Amino acid sequence: MSQATTICFFPDEVMITAKVGDSWLEVARQAGIEIPTGCLQGSCGACTVEIEELGEVRTCISAIPPGQAQYTVYLFRDPTW
Repeated sequence: MSQATTICFFPDEVMITAKVGDSWLEVARQAGIEIPTGCLQGSCGACTVEIEELGEVRTCISAIPPGQAQYTVYLFRDPTW
């Protein structure tokens, strides 16, 4: 059974329950949040998200890691994408 975690997307302040191992992009889409994408391979940088609890920026195709009951995700939309 997969561990569940709560994801809160800012600046929209949308919360959703997700499974550890799902991608940030997949969960955002389920929540009705659009994350701009480019290559969908993690190399172009169009889809980066900042994860407060991890203190780092990750690509949106990376998996939600275990270990937290909640993650706060900050989305930055680049107007060129």
